[in-house]
Amino acid sequence: MSSSLIQKHDMSNTLCHVVTPIGMLGYGFDERQITPVLSRLVHTGTPTAIILDSGSTDSGPEKLALGIMTCPRSSYLRDLVKLMKLVTTFRVPLIFSSAGGDGSDAHVQEMLDIIGEIAAKDEFSDIQLKVIAVFAGIDKSLVKDRLNKGAIAGCGKFVPQLAEEDIEQSSTIIAQLGPEPFIDAMTANPDFDIIVGGRAYDPSPYVAYAAFLHQSHSEAPIHEHKKLMFGAFTHMGKILECGGQCAKPKSAGAIGTLYTNGEFDISPIDPKACCTPLSVAAHTLYEKTRPDLLYGPGGHLDLTKSIYTQLGDDRTVRVSGSSFIFSRDEDRPYTLKLEAAKVVGYRTMYMGSIRDPILINQLDNLLQLIKSYVASQHAGTSGKWELGFHIHGKNTEEVFLVGEALAESQSLATSIASTARVATIHGPYAGQKATSGNFAFGLGGKLEVEMGPCSQFSMYHLMDLDDGEEGLCAVPSSLSPDMGDGQKLRLDIRHSVSFIGSGKPLSAMEPFHLPTQQGKNGDMIDESPISSQVKGPPVEERPASTKLGDLARVLRSKNAGPYEITFDVIFDSTGVYSKVKGSGVLKPKAIADAFGLAEDKIIWCGFFDPALAFKVTIPRIRNGQVVAAGGFMENDVHGSQQYLPLFNIDVQEQLLWDLEVGSLDRGCGVS
Repeated sequence: MSSSLIQKHDMSNTLCHVVTPIGMLGYGFDERQITPVLSRLVHTGTPTAIILDSGSTDSGPEKLALGIMTCPRSSYLRDLVKLMKLVTTFRVPLIFSSAGGDGSDAHVQEMLDIIGEIAAKDEFSDIQLKVIAVFAGIDKSLVKDRLNKGAIAGCGKFVPQLAEEDIEQSSTIIAQLGPEPFIDAMTANPDFDIIVGGRAYDPSPYVAYAAFLHQSHSEAPIHEHKKLMFGAFTHMGKILECGGQCAKPKSAGAIGTLYTNGEFDISPIDPKACCTPLSVAAHTLYEKTRPDLLYGPGGHLDLTKSIYTQLGDDRTVRVSGSSFIFSRDEDRPYTLKLEAAKVVGYRTMYMGSIRDPILINQLDNLLQLIKSYVASQHAGTSGKWELGFHIHGKNTEEVFLVGEALAESQSLATSIASTARVATIHGPYAGQKATSGNFAFGLGGKLEVEMGPCSQFSMYHLMDLDDGEEGLCAVPSSLSPDMGDGQKLRLDIRHSVSFIGSGKPLSAMEPFHLPTQQGKNGDMIDESPISSQVKGPPVEERPASTKLGDLARVLRSKNAGPYEITFDVIFDSTGVYSKVKGSGVLKPKAIADAFGLAEDKIIWCGFFDPALAFKVTIPRIRNGQVVAAGGFMENDVHGSQQYLPLFNIDVQEQLLWDLEVGSLDRGCGVS
């Protein structure tokens, strides 16, 4: 992008600053890095907030099914102590959503309790905080009603159709809220100090804070400008919710600055890290089905015209051209994603290793004998059960084996696992010489390990909303609407407002006074653009390997929701990228063959020029069946170890010759 096309921004068109210390509340962060950042940003006089995410379905269904949190309570307490000190020191609001990991109503309340405990400490005794809670719990009767009206569909091509049985068996149901409830809460309580959100679309708190502030800049913005602004709000939120994932090297936190013309800046908090156009563009690949159109509550983010420009400080990237397409503009309803999980039984496992090469070569046969033996020993037992095996290191000198049993009761699961363990130790096999036992076991002093309830996702579906349902309910949270005969069931997104602490309201206290700042921390960002092309690695001779993984700088896999796994291949050179793209190597059929799938199982497959990347998304499959993450026999809930078939794809011989010295430009910035 040329210098003439870069608009320099002054304070008058700077909408807000947002600081995200870490990509997940409870993971810990270094407040010593955050303090100087907030000091500098608050000094500008521009509204500034701390916003971060606190939840995800990435780690499986247990939180929703069993009511547990992603992190120990002590981890949330630790992080919230740090955050509340920053709130009270710098007079900036704190907003986080998806409380506790799943964003259930119970976990929103748990966060409120923790905030109350912290506020009772001596160091906060002279302060009172205005805390808003936004709840995302959904009543089963409403979900049944919408299901019967045909207003619920799977969130993804391979998500199974929802049944009433799934609704009944779900422990709790939550909705992934859009920004509207948060905007409503802020508008009604502009002097808020903290917002604790239930389950929400990850960018929602970011969008809400920016939209809340933007209301004062434009009473009724023209629609095209609104699409541009919400595009910037959402795109920035999509990047910041993962903290410093967008930087190189990957770091903990990041800073976003929004402008009233629909542009925004992204930079890392860690002074040793930097953002580049490729690193920021590449972030839209991460754990998404596709990188260009990102769907969420109320519409989708369109990144097909986004531009990424390196600024003069060499660590900040300016993004422009993103837009948000509202679903109702396309005559489609506003939809919310519903999430839920259920308990499907109880698990027990046993584990150990096998070193006999004679047995390793025929291990599959022994495992079949074990299953038959277990079945024979439980022939008269009532209750359903399953037995499976995780084999780690097959065809090596030592195999690590985990037997996993699932049954209707814990006692039956343990009986299945115990019987299988005995058969693993003493089962015969052809050519056996080590007759004292086949299996090294006893890790942690346990023969079997009872794992407790086994959870499974029961809901990952989109529900159509009626007009106005996406915002806060007008009925106070302490009341429930009386839904008598003939009345239409409506979604009621509840909230509460609490005053926590016994001192003066933070908003009524003296404003934060900053010392006079000199030097780098007080300087504005150098907005002069520099080329996004920086000197790359020295030109190498013809690559020694024909594998795609050896040509790529990044090749990774990750879940994109519970039912999908997505793969990103990122190159460090426009030349290599262009040749791979033009070679025709990465066609859907080749990808399907590499993973042993039918071609119609490919959900999305294509190239993404802004990040010099190729992306493909497939369903999560186990034993030939599409399954959700977690549950029985899961061994890679994040899906981060599924990329090897893509890594091993051979590129064409002609392509390798084209990669010889001098034939390609390797001088390109890396993401």
